[in-house]
Amino acid sequence: MSPASRSTSWNIGTRRLVFETIPLVMGIVNVTPDSFSDGGKHFASDEAIRSALQMQADGADIVDIGGESTRPYSDPVDTAEELRRVLPVIQGLAGKLTIPISIDTSKAEVARQAIAAGAEIVNDITGLHGDPGMLNVVREAGVGVCVMHIQGTPQTMQDNPTYNDVVAEIEAYLIATRTMCESAGIDRDRICLDPGIGFGKSHEHNLQLLRATERFASLGSPLLIGHSRKGFIGKVLADKMADRDAAGIGISLAVAAAGASVVRVHAVGPTAQALKLFQSCRDV
Repeated sequence: MSPASRSTSWNIGTRRLVFETIPLVMGIVNVTPDSFSDGGKHFASDEAIRSALQMQADGADIVDIGGESTRPYSDPVDTAEELRRVLPVIQGLAGKLTIPISIDTSKAEVARQAIAAGAEIVNDITGLHGDPGMLNVVREAGVGVCVMHIQGTPQTMQDNPTYNDVVAEIEAYLIATRTMCESAGIDRDRICLDPGIGFGKSHEHNLQLLRATERFASLGSPLLIGHSRKGFIGKVLADKMADRDAAGIGISLAVAAAGASVVRVHAVGPTAQALKLFQSCRDV
């Protein structure tokens, strides 16, 4: 897509993130024992802190910290447990990271305390529909917000995801959710959109959404694509044991060319390097 049709920045309250010719890289830090690809790896707070600092060194532009697995059929955790997992990590990173911290949560109280500890972005898989208090938390704090589409819940989303037109329906949802946020007093320039790859979608739905990246990017808001290590990669490659990080880099480059603003990934270093070379080749 042409540079003129792509969102150029995202206001996250304390600063403005600027999108140039390639997406920003959001590194994933799951402080959980059961996330689908890295459950337990960062469950200890000191390991999660170390990992986030390493992601910054490897080229991350944002780190996204979550304390509740949202993999298919995962069990929910209560607010107290989620806070127990994420707050020590955010507090431990405050003043050490120079890049912004995002809190991956659908609970208003977790978001509120995470923001108080230093988070500058709320990344909500329910699109701020899951907790009636979330709109007020985001509005009052003045932070950035990423609203995602999900069909069902993590416990039900992969049972039988069905759409008449997956791209059109999710486009309509994202526009309506953005309008809801604006009506609640959240400025449009603080809203990022996410079509929710892997959240209530078949592998063919995911491919259709990825092919529509340019269409979503033209909606006038930053666009986040979260494809990293998702199960559809193994299905497309007809190899469940395939290296999903290597395959994910291919997707990151494809959505970069189509105008995505942020890619949310586990393999920060290789993705950042690939995007840098992608940019260099296009600039020649």
